[in-house]
Amino acid sequence: MRKIGLIGGMSWASTELYYRHLNKGVQKRLGTACSAPILMESLNYCELSRITTDEQWAHAKEVLIASAQRLEAAGATALMIAANSMHKVAEDVAAAIPIPILHIVDETGEKMKADGIRSAAVVGTRNVMTEPWFRQRLVRHGLTLAPYDTTRADEIDRIIYEELMQGKANENSRRTMKTFITDIAKQDVQAIILACTELVMLVDPDANVLPIYDTTRIHVAAGVDWILGEE
Repeated sequence: MRKIGLIGGMSWASTELYYRHLNKGVQKRLGTACSAPILMESLNYCELSRITTDEQWAHAKEVLIASAQRLEAAGATALMIAANSMHKVAEDVAAAIPIPILHIVDETGEKMKADGIRSAAVVGTRNVMTEPWFRQRLVRHGLTLAPYDTTRADEIDRIIYEELMQGKANENSRRTMKTFITDIAKQDVQAIILACTELVMLVDPDANVLPIYDTTRIHVAAGVDWILGEE
């Protein structure tokens, strides 16, 4: 098996999901005694949470590059960033290391293209839902994306940062997300992209009116493929 590097802590709740499901994925394919060879660095999210300014993003880029370099030096053969939002600087990180980065947006886009999905709505943090970098990268894979609702984006952002990133799965928020997804499904789209690594704590990707593409699940599957030499 190939050793994979995981930059986590953004948040710890999503990193826990990554660690668990990378191991479960390897276990499923090789047997219950097997576990995934993972080099993980959990960053301090205090200085990376809800960043908005160019200066803050420049700092985030430096932090992630340094982390990636440490993981590569320790023996990682490929890298994963366990957060959708931090993929905003993924290209800069990739340019600073000699090993590949498994990009969460590209893995999702390729999966949806293979499934024949051409239109979708994005659900995630405010910056993922509203900023061009995420949406444009999906469009490269032939997807047309539905416009976002600002009020809905603000409430989803609050749920993610104030609850899920602290490991809290609130029942009121679960009902809110179900209502939001039902409303989004009324738009002219074929699927919904669950573009926040924590949202799976509230949303069951397998139990909704439209197909839901969980970026975390897709990203983890790509990680398992890499570990087993299948990518």
